[in-house]
Amino acid sequence: MSRTYSDAIASLNSLQSNFAVVDAIRKSGRSMNEQAIPEMIEWCRKIGYQPSDFDRLNAIHIAGTKGKGSTSAFISSILTKFLNTKDEQDGRALSKVGLYTSPHLRFVRERIQINGQPLSEEQFAKYFFETWDRLERAATDKGEDPKAPGAKPVYFRFLTLMAFHTYISEGVNATVIECGIGGAYDSTNVLQQPAVTGITNLGIDHVGVLGGTLPEIAWHKAGVIKKGAKCYTTSSQLPEAEAVLEKVASEVGSELVYVDVDPRMASGEIQLGLEAEFQKTNASLALAIAKDWLSNHGYAGLPSYEEKLAQGLRDCKWSGRCETRIEKNLTWYIDGGHTLESIKLAGQWYASTQGQQSTSTGPKSGKRYLIFNQQTRDAQALARALHDTLSTTLNDAHPFSHAIFCTNTTFKEAGFKPDLVSVNTNASDVEALKVQKELAETWKDIDVQSHVSVVRTIEEAVELVRQHAKEEEPVTAFVTGSLHLVGGFLEVVESGMSG
Repeated sequence: MSRTYSDAIASLNSLQSNFAVVDAIRKSGRSMNEQAIPEMIEWCRKIGYQPSDFDRLNAIHIAGTKGKGSTSAFISSILTKFLNTKDEQDGRALSKVGLYTSPHLRFVRERIQINGQPLSEEQFAKYFFETWDRLERAATDKGEDPKAPGAKPVYFRFLTLMAFHTYISEGVNATVIECGIGGAYDSTNVLQQPAVTGITNLGIDHVGVLGGTLPEIAWHKAGVIKKGAKCYTTSSQLPEAEAVLEKVASEVGSELVYVDVDPRMASGEIQLGLEAEFQKTNASLALAIAKDWLSNHGYAGLPSYEEKLAQGLRDCKWSGRCETRIEKNLTWYIDGGHTLESIKLAGQWYASTQGQQSTSTGPKSGKRYLIFNQQTRDAQALARALHDTLSTTLNDAHPFSHAIFCTNTTFKEAGFKPDLVSVNTNASDVEALKVQKELAETWKDIDVQSHVSVVRTIEEAVELVRQHAKEEEPVTAFVTGSLHLVGGFLEVVESGMSG
């Protein structure tokens, strides 16, 4: 087998469950079960680790519905400002900070970062195949076929194994680990003794596996809470979520700490690298968690302590979240809001960028475009929520002059970039543009004045907006509804594939 980055991605993609399997699991409710963690522990053992080995990573474990990726990014950015400074308790320097997140936007290696940078292609291939080979040897040693599907875990579990192997091999001594889905049964929850945990704002998401009520979802997210490690959460949690978090914290022996928005962020005294008002909540939570970690490791007394904290918040970058990109006659606003709560927040952020530009018949200057996709059964509800949010915040019943609905397929000719391949969607629905046509009809119902288009690929959607931008100015375009859409969009504009 060849051992390049491309080979690693091709092998990794073979671990994706097809849509039929994923849908059956979702419908049965068995994707999150009591065997998930024992199974993950067994996978860890197959590559040579016990869960206790991961204690040396001094992990910060983050769960939540909204903002867990941004919060994790803020924490990582803060900790990297303390690189090569000594731990006053044992004299060791903080040498490497790991950040494990999902999903990725353009490259799979974005998920596994060290010191704020994704693994290089060479590093990714190295640790990928080390993990792959260990799993195949374990199967062979048991007399099993190392090439059989059951010889390796599914996509996310494999990447989690690989991340932990990478961080231990690289000598990482602080890690920020973001949960994938939930917490209690999430693959990352093999962590037995994190240094500190955090739970961002909770809402309804992944109902097929986490449950349809906020208390059910809160229980899953609370799975990251561990004895002896403080758990920080936002003071804006709804009471029914708070009750569950407090109960779990009490049961396991953890202190639950509520965090308000930091007054210095509210006033603008501390600037943030991520735009949007709601990021102040994420950044405040991140600051409290980072300070706990730093204090427990002897960094709080450094002369430049407060300055480094502020610098970490200011320098944080998290692509595809409240991001603005400017081209000639065209400003892109990009956010991967994909739950009801996050799409509302994304809409509020976009509205805040537009100022008081609206009249009853549309924006005063230029036209507004929407590029939207969400390849799930929640798609129409998300579209309606976005329209309602913008209609209210902009005082405009027609927030977009044009609404464009596309699939998450990247390019017209090449299709998906290998890093962006997903077989977890209904291929026949994608081919028939089923979801996109339904979204188009929904949008026509709620905004009769908007020009509605359906296109097959993200590249075509970008071309359509750019073509209009050549004809009139200024033009704004909002790309939202899915992190997979946003990742494909960034690939299109970064690669220059669309003219």
